[in-house]
Amino acid sequence: MNFFQNCYQGLLDLFLQSQCPLCQRPTSTDFCPYCQKQLQRCQITQPEKFWGKDFPLFPWGTYSGSLKKALWALKYEKQPKIAQPLGFWLGETWLKSRLKSGKNLLVVPIPLHPNKLRSRGFNQAELLAESFCQVTNLHLAKDALERRSETEALHSKLSTERRETLRGAFQIGKSFRQRHPKAEVLLLDDIYTTGATALEAADTLRKFDIKVCGIVAIATSEIRVTDARLNFPAIPSK
Repeated sequence: MNFFQNCYQGLLDLFLQSQCPLCQRPTSTDFCPYCQKQLQRCQITQPEKFWGKDFPLFPWGTYSGSLKKALWALKYEKQPKIAQPLGFWLGETWLKSRLKSGKNLLVVPIPLHPNKLRSRGFNQAELLAESFCQVTNLHLAKDALERRSETEALHSKLSTERRETLRGAFQIGKSFRQRHPKAEVLLLDDIYTTGATALEAADTLRKFDIKVCGIVAIATSEIRVTDARLNFPAIPSK
């Protein structure tokens, strides 16, 4: 009898498991053990190295391998559930860093143009920000910025071309129009490459005397990771 009960329980457990969004293996967690291990390999050690160069940046990982695949699936295969564990990991890493302080920061996700939002069905930066704020207990100001121009794809453009394309792309959102924030803003996006999007968003806020301390992102380019290793000394542990 126990044999049949064990078989039944095994089949039930298998049926109740969901599929890993990256490899479709059955899993009872967000990712299967193999994919989670591959994602963890993309994590950057000492992400504080990026804080203060050009525009203050705090990335969780390198935009390559499984992390690149996960962000692609999140946005273009419409798998919003991927945002929750990635946002959690970013939040946990932020809390462990020396950048965490008593500041009452406002987390502002980079917005999508309404047309793209309707097409995709969600803003990946907003979903990531929600789980990031759940971990860090920082306040989420999701309506603080609006995207008023629908820009063309930027991946093939140089940094200067991206800045020109994005000029005037953002405007203050209704929550900040109704009430000027006293706290500093921490921007959040899924990927940070040249920094053009972050700089344009920050410039938009600063025109209204809103302070921006930097940006957190799930991933940054391999070029930036290499530059950080070459140009920054290791931060000694406490």
